[in-house]
Amino acid sequence: MKLPAIAGTLEVYMAEINRFPVLSVEEEFRYAIDWQKNGNMESAEKLVVSNLRFVVKIAHEYRNYGVKLADLIQEGNIGLMHAIKKFDPYKGYRLISYAVWWIRAYIQNYIIKTWSLVKIGTTQAQRKLFFKLNQTKKDIQALSLKNPEFREIADSLGVREDEVEEMDVRMSNRDLSLDMAISEDGGTSHMDYLTYTGEDQETALIRKQETEMVQKNISGALSVLNEKEMYIILHRVMADDPKTLQEIGDFYHITRERARQIEKQALKKLRLALPYLGEEQKLLGTGN
Repeated sequence: MKLPAIAGTLEVYMAEINRFPVLSVEEEFRYAIDWQKNGNMESAEKLVVSNLRFVVKIAHEYRNYGVKLADLIQEGNIGLMHAIKKFDPYKGYRLISYAVWWIRAYIQNYIIKTWSLVKIGTTQAQRKLFFKLNQTKKDIQALSLKNPEFREIADSLGVREDEVEEMDVRMSNRDLSLDMAISEDGGTSHMDYLTYTGEDQETALIRKQETEMVQKNISGALSVLNEKEMYIILHRVMADDPKTLQEIGDFYHITRERARQIEKQALKKLRLALPYLGEEQKLLGTGN
């Protein structure tokens, strides 16, 4: 079943779905029976598209939860399609009267899942608190002209005071995704406002691969060196904390100048053995 895409502005989407007329009671019953008995997808599609405008209306009720309206509508549409699978046309009520429960359930589940990395609203009481807490606060405040206490909210909603306090803390400290869109069109995110002067991931990966290739070539090239030459390259040229020529001379009981000559000879051998002279020389360095 192909539904109108929720792309561009909401006005464009609304104009598209408003082209589908609302079904009469008789038409809705006929299509529902055809879908239920014969599995006719065209009838199911008629039932869906004729009620898409109601999904948008319900989705608007949840705009204050910091979720993009397009995502809410999409989840509501899934709820509508699920309701059509379960709908019994013989019970005498309209499809939307039954579907509204499923539409709200899918939208609410999506909001709760995206609200926090920590599970929230896992019980019926918690879900009730999540979606009723702020409105109940406003209602009590309007009557008493003061900020309500947790006890007052708990009494109004029929839950425990500690549950109200815990949910209030959770809702006051929502997770922030750097990739979350700031604008409704999704073109700008928090990541766009971060200042970063280092390498991007692609450049870092390329550099890592190049380094691994060079190190592999160096490992093969070291086989052309004798014992003293390899020791000097490993402990002076390639070491994070290189030894001095004097330290190497003391280790082999030779002069500093002789150690320098061996180093020069070893580097010459490596240059001949390495296939990518320029890059390896940058990594090896020469030092004095």
